[in-house]
Amino acid sequence: MRIVVSGTHASGKSTLISDFSVRHPEFAVLPDPFELVDEAWDAPNAGLFATQLRLSASRLHPDESAEQFIAERGPIDFLAYLHALDELAGTSVPRDLLKRSESVTREALQHVDLLVVLPLTTMDGTAAGADEHLALRDAMDDALLDLIDDPDVVGERPEVIEITGNRNQRLAAVEALAVGPNR
Repeated sequence: MRIVVSGTHASGKSTLISDFSVRHPEFAVLPDPFELVDEAWDAPNAGLFATQLRLSASRLHPDESAEQFIAERGPIDFLAYLHALDELAGTSVPRDLLKRSESVTREALQHVDLLVVLPLTTMDGTAAGADEHLALRDAMDDALLDLIDDPDVVGERPEVIEITGNRNQRLAAVEALAVGPNR
């Protein structure tokens, strides 16, 4: 089972992955690609997101990762950030970059079994600080929810599920899909 947990910043991805990995150590944990980039988050830009998109896509290939993993973020996250940045920045992200990013995302997601999306809700108990680029956070969430409904981006392979609720409800939902009796 190859799982990607997606969502905007401060949406509960790290908490869910940590909770899941404690109960299921047989799954390798792939960290947020941001941890692998030597860039400062103080200045989000198209180049930073494109780099993270490429990193997150390459690690999903079967030759690059364990057979069972849970990954924090996938290329669709960074495609959503590119769309959000395009919407917010007043300067457009180059169309050719968006098209290439869509293609890379679609191809990478064919190596994923389950795409777990954590949309922003008021009932999930997660909160972002004022330093979290709140406008970008909201715009990325909107873009991500649009992208997961686009078969030209997601393709046919991954099962896509939006999960809301408190920490325990989210964990139970992922466990039911990833390690439940039918898996």
